[in-house]
Amino acid sequence: MPSDDDLLDAYSHAVIGVVEKSGAAVVSLEVGSQRGPAGAGSGFVVTPDGYVMTNSHVVHGARHIKVRMPSGDIAEGQVMGDDPATDLALVRAELPPVTPLPVDGSLAPRVGQLAVAIGNPLGFESTVSTGVVSALGRSLRGRTNRLIDGVIQHTAPLNPGNSGGPLLDTAGRVIGVNTAIIARSQNLGFAVAVETAAWVLGQLLQHGRVRRAWLGIGAARRPLDRRLAYHHGLGAAAVEIQAVEPGSPAARAGLVDGDLLVRFSEKPVESVDELHKILRGWQAGMAARMVVIRRGTRLELDITPVWAA
Repeated sequence: MPSDDDLLDAYSHAVIGVVEKSGAAVVSLEVGSQRGPAGAGSGFVVTPDGYVMTNSHVVHGARHIKVRMPSGDIAEGQVMGDDPATDLALVRAELPPVTPLPVDGSLAPRVGQLAVAIGNPLGFESTVSTGVVSALGRSLRGRTNRLIDGVIQHTAPLNPGNSGGPLLDTAGRVIGVNTAIIARSQNLGFAVAVETAAWVLGQLLQHGRVRRAWLGIGAARRPLDRRLAYHHGLGAAAVEIQAVEPGSPAARAGLVDGDLLVRFSEKPVESVDELHKILRGWQAGMAARMVVIRRGTRLELDITPVWAA
């Protein structure tokens, strides 16, 4: 049976291996606005031609971005894509050659596994902290008030400036993008999962923005009367349509104010967040069958979402 010293030595070697393999690709970002310095954060190189992934809240609205490598090299950066809904962004800079960190959406972190965070907390460059993945499937609100799904909760200590840095496994692979802490808490950090980061990265590289299917409605969650829910075999709540944009897919489908959307493409819908989650993976131009309750009557309507402008 290995001793405590043996286990500590193995742990140390694992962390050192992660840093040696991945640390050179983690950069610091100094962000400026018209009024001067506006903040700082972290990022990591994701392509050989100098694309850097970071948090949207680090670079959103930036006038100037200075990208600093661990080697000391400095380059001017430019925002090439920004998605506040997932708090992710892409910056391009002319950087010296460095092995990028792949963003592989097929990786599946496990609760309890070692997690290594590399970033620039409070301006201290190339800082390493460790912990474990403490929970999966958390949700956080982005700056647009959409829920960021599948967020990783972990215990690697984070501070302001860690935002946008990678969360890595023992093989030095990205499992998340550190995005948030809870003030006055201890060892309670959050990272956007690599599955989400990979999807957003593909969208930003291909389109310069994240394209999402759009229905053209304003809506809110509404608890259902128990008798109505029982009669139609529904859950506890639905999405109440409160506004329909003229000429939108919703208008063409026949949705009207007051309709209760309860199913979308065979999937139950009990909140706007659930509807957003379904639409995130929906292909614009592909028709879907909706189930709505209108004045107590069950209706089925067909709708064809389009890309949001």
